[in-house]
Amino acid sequence: MNIVRSSIFFIFFILNTFLFSSIGFLIGWFLPGNKKFIIDTNWSHSSLWALKQICGLSYRVEGMENMPQQTCIFVSNHQSTWETIALAGLITHPKVWVLKKELLYIPIFGWVMIHFKPIAIDRKSGRKAVRQVIEEGKKRLNEGLSIIIFPEGTRVAINEKRHYGIGAALLAERSGYPIVPIAHNAGVFWKRRGIVKYPGIIDVRIGPMIESRGLKASAINHKVEDWIETTKGSLPRERACK
Repeated sequence: MNIVRSSIFFIFFILNTFLFSSIGFLIGWFLPGNKKFIIDTNWSHSSLWALKQICGLSYRVEGMENMPQQTCIFVSNHQSTWETIALAGLITHPKVWVLKKELLYIPIFGWVMIHFKPIAIDRKSGRKAVRQVIEEGKKRLNEGLSIIIFPEGTRVAINEKRHYGIGAALLAERSGYPIVPIAHNAGVFWKRRGIVKYPGIIDVRIGPMIESRGLKASAINHKVEDWIETTKGSLPRERACK
């Protein structure tokens, strides 16, 4: 039954993404200032609503009091497609993503992403990609746009650990902007390469702001990784039996 529900959601998700991408492509050029971000926020909310209604998969958030109003760098662990959908809605103020440049080649979806000023990197370019994150990231932050970064660089299975890239921490060091860490266990219910979405409740925790001024990137990275990994480890790693 889960595979049927998941397939229905997949169809809805594709159509919903096409709808909001088309809207963004048609009117994104004319929306003033940060008004364009209402598009990705509503895309996120409608997708999450459908995920709950169709697949029985919802979420709960702890630490919303830590959600800043000021511009900052959001750093989250990466386990599935879910967080790329959810963070667009949970973070309501203007933000941009650090993402792989191949996503910009997707018809309509990729084209509309240009309106949101993403930092599109070649993940194979190593130091060049890190420099790009720092240079373009500082510009976005100074424009009042927060940045979302997945330091693991790719989706990581729930019981695995991957080295955290230094890009977010270097950006924080060089720019002086703080980092807000986010941890979740979405991979329990929506596996990194899986099609099936299992019913349940994804736990999301937003951590206290980590100030970057006066700290080296290595120290910042250690603080971020320690908080995310410790918090992630405290979240359920198995689905409740029903």
